[in-house]
Amino acid sequence: MHRILTTHTGSLIRPAELEALLIRREQGQPVDEEQFAAGLRAGVAAVMTEQADTGLDILNDGEFDKNSWITYIYYRVTGIETREYAFDPERVLEAIPPTFDRTRTGNVREELNRFVPFYARDWSSGVGTGWVCTGPISYNPAAIDAHLADVRTAAERLSQAADAPGRPVFITAMSPGSLHWIRNEYYESEEDFVFAFADALRQEYLRIIEAGFLLQVDDAVLWRQRATITMRGGTQRDYDAWADLRVAALNRALEGVPTDRIRYHVCSGSGHEAKVVDAGLREVLPAILKVRWGALLIEQANAGHEHEWAAWQDFALPEGRMLVPGVVTHHTHVVEHPDLVTQRLVRLAGVVGPDRIMAGTDCGFAQTAGKSRVQLWTQWAKLRALVTGAAQASAELWPH
Repeated sequence: MHRILTTHTGSLIRPAELEALLIRREQGQPVDEEQFAAGLRAGVAAVMTEQADTGLDILNDGEFDKNSWITYIYYRVTGIETREYAFDPERVLEAIPPTFDRTRTGNVREELNRFVPFYARDWSSGVGTGWVCTGPISYNPAAIDAHLADVRTAAERLSQAADAPGRPVFITAMSPGSLHWIRNEYYESEEDFVFAFADALRQEYLRIIEAGFLLQVDDAVLWRQRATITMRGGTQRDYDAWADLRVAALNRALEGVPTDRIRYHVCSGSGHEAKVVDAGLREVLPAILKVRWGALLIEQANAGHEHEWAAWQDFALPEGRMLVPGVVTHHTHVVEHPDLVTQRLVRLAGVVGPDRIMAGTDCGFAQTAGKSRVQLWTQWAKLRALVTGAAQASAELWPH
């Protein structure tokens, strides 16, 4: 097939009613589970149809079953407890990696206060939640099994309605490296903790694969942690040691899964941030390349990282693997012109080859319910621009 396929990184803006139910569940409030299940089924079917109508080749469920890309897993495993606290600017660093540009002010309070209005939006109830491991971690597959059945039904109906072969569907799951957010109070060592979580996540990964879907592992921490370690006075060697443990745990969780069924998404942080202290792609690529993935979804559309397409001139894309650069970003409300999308794809194709790239997004448009990065209309406009730009790039790369 001489055509650049199109996809995205996962989270899409939830319908208002479903969003409200997800937030209520996250806050521990009672929810009518039958109403939630019905709303979820309807929402997934609708968002998959919308993706197909937009022209995307590889679809997903919009992550509609998750309040957030990370906290969902806490309800599927044992051994994790919550501790709540009122929103306080001084405690922001306990929930968000300290990738603020403190070098400019030398004053943490001043820097926090400058960005508090942005981070305050993440506290939908005015309450922050801390997560702590207080017992052995084990996985309960009930929620994922029920959801995968719903997604399969939606995919089959979509294929029948379109009278065309079914589009590939991917399902996202968090990585063991995302344990950065959980405090360990049970396992004797950090290694024991990370690998115990990896063994639990492996059950989720295998269920996604066995259900016939592509697995996308979301790892928003592996890249971002490089900047966090720097801010704490650490070195590249410190980061390498931190990353090697997480990569080893992830690879163990992926053992036996064909690499062509694995998508791996990394980013340097999904928020509307200044990006002035992000680590460079070259600093984290050695760790990323050690992971067993078949397709790598990576930031390359926002102004903080677009220039890093050139890193692939120095790092060889391993044989048999695909690169899925962000060609539209969730970071701004500006809708990218399709010609810009085309230019980004053609430029990268000149480095790694046109048959080794797909068109994607920097990150998701709504990492949590109630926290959309752009307006709903803008989300779909960006995805339409992605599809149009990829078609133009295909015509340019394969003129005959």
